Amino acid sequence: MNRPPGSAYFQAPVGRHLTAPADHAQPLIYHKKVLRPGPSVGYNGRQESVISMKKAVHFVSGLPRSGANLLSNILAQNSRFDVTPTSGIIDIVLMVRNRWNRVVEFQAAPDEPAKLRVMRSVMDGYFDNGRGKEVVFDRSPAWLSALEMAEAILERKAKVLVCVRDIRDVLASYERLWRRNAGTWEMAQEQQNYYKWQTVEGRCEVLTGPNQSVGICYNRIQDALNRGFKERMHFVDYDELTRKPEQTLEAIYEFLGEQPYRHDFQNIQQVTKEDDMILGIPGLHEIRPVIEASEPQWPRYLGSVADKYASMNTMWRAAKNTAEPAARSAPAAEPAFAAV
Repeated sequence: MNRPPGSAYFQAPVGRHLTAPADHAQPLIYHKKVLRPGPSVGYNGRQESVISMKKAVHFVSGLPRSGANLLSNILAQNSRFDVTPTSGIIDIVLMVRNRWNRVVEFQAAPDEPAKLRVMRSVMDGYFDNGRGKEVVFDRSPAWLSALEMAEAILERKAKVLVCVRDIRDVLASYERLWRRNAGTWEMAQEQQNYYKWQTVEGRCEVLTGPNQSVGICYNRIQDALNRGFKERMHFVDYDELTRKPEQTLEAIYEFLGEQPYRHDFQNIQQVTKEDDMILGIPGLHEIRPVIEASEPQWPRYLGSVADKYASMNTMWRAAKNTAEPAARSAPAAEPAFAAV
């Protein structure tokens, strides 16, 4: 099955990352736009100034069924923050990056700075929705696989809120959704894995496959750590978010470098809307208006099948709590943008 736009189920194609011109001077701030007066060469050999993103852009990514939608709608309470539903803008930007050099005219007259400007303007246009918010959070599990491209566009180190959860409860959440809808609904994975999908064990194996929602997101987190991006990643544990929301949000604001904000965890309005029927799982993006901690669901829904997945939590818990062992072995990623 082809990957639906903006879907978390399949990885977007990611090739060589772009490197922004390395000759930019220190930025000057004018009316919330960053002008980099250093020269870059355009198609006709003239030196051109580069105008950076109009808004501060951050990313929400991580594991599915781990509170990314809940977190986004909590952040939306801040009048300075804008949030997207599950976003497909990364796919559009990737199409520009991947197809640019296939155009004969651009092959004859290469212009890498122009390509980067177009990619940046695509994101600027998408986020310029007239709501006047200064900070935007784009939500897509695919961003962790394309941080080099993101940083080339942003011209700074990216900041990613990585939502995580006990893998067993991630699988239990999918199992609960499936059982709730199985009487009258066929999930897309069931079409492709008819026999495996008939048991709890088989359904878990399908979902943790390398091209399915849990498996690909898990692999993206691990790969981003291996590529040295840990300092750009702030892990948001679903259990901590629901049990200690105030402390969790305080840590997020500190990571982002934003002024603290008092959120209302008893009245969360869902401002992001998605048609879950298009994504094939009814109820996938519903959230409750009140944050409530819950007990682990995996004993009820997975039983002994859960045992084989317990060790998968080691990777993100080590990175979140002690930076070992996954992150320590990987040197920090080289920035794909001009040093500032």
